[in-house]
Amino acid sequence: MCDYLCSSLREEHGRHCVALSLDDFYLTHAERETLAVAVHPLFITRGVPGTHDMGLLQSTLEQLLRAEGTRTIDIPRFDKAADERRPARACDRISSPVQIVLLEGWCLGATAEAETSLSEPINALERDEDPRAVWRTQANNSLNEFFPPLYDRVDQWIMLRAPSFDCVFDWRREQERKLAEQQGKEKATRLMDDAGLQRFIQHYERLTRRCLAELPAHVHYLLELNKARHIVTCQKPMAGGAP
Repeated sequence: MCDYLCSSLREEHGRHCVALSLDDFYLTHAERETLAVAVHPLFITRGVPGTHDMGLLQSTLEQLLRAEGTRTIDIPRFDKAADERRPARACDRISSPVQIVLLEGWCLGATAEAETSLSEPINALERDEDPRAVWRTQANNSLNEFFPPLYDRVDQWIMLRAPSFDCVFDWRREQERKLAEQQGKEKATRLMDDAGLQRFIQHYERLTRRCLAELPAHVHYLLELNKARHIVTCQKPMAGGAP
């Protein structure tokens, strides 16, 4: 959708825009290895708040939105098949300033939950691998500290709402298969089988369920999806403000 909007704004309305993904600002594999040793082993897996380089994201936005002068900006990109940030030579480059930045991400808009609610695990991963709630507490703290300054920049919120968390496995498996087709088995060394994928999505279950339940009332445009990812309804829950 961001690619479409970017093309439409450029071709039909003459706007200089760029599409960014929160996924492209994951910490490198080496940085997550360090975090896994220093804080909790589950931080080796990308995705939850605390595994993103929020400083890099904010500095990239600053450069893109700086009004004066024209410069070329490197846009980081992340290779999910290799579980690693692409080297600088493989980054996209765009001239600044831009008029519109489209930023998408699975947990954007999410807010931290009360610490008291973190003690009870919601799945086997939390119960067996984070029994003292160290990992999920740190992720919650990162969400509380680093995401609100990003939200302050947002003018319009759009949510693509899945019908339930149960769809996540099938949709994510489809992505894995597409990555395998694009990369080839030799290059896609970090792609997951179904068992690995079942464990992987449990990292995101807590926050995803909260977003599905809480975010719809706090967005400007709510697009409800069915299991085939077709848009079935479009609503405008909020006239102004932000989550």
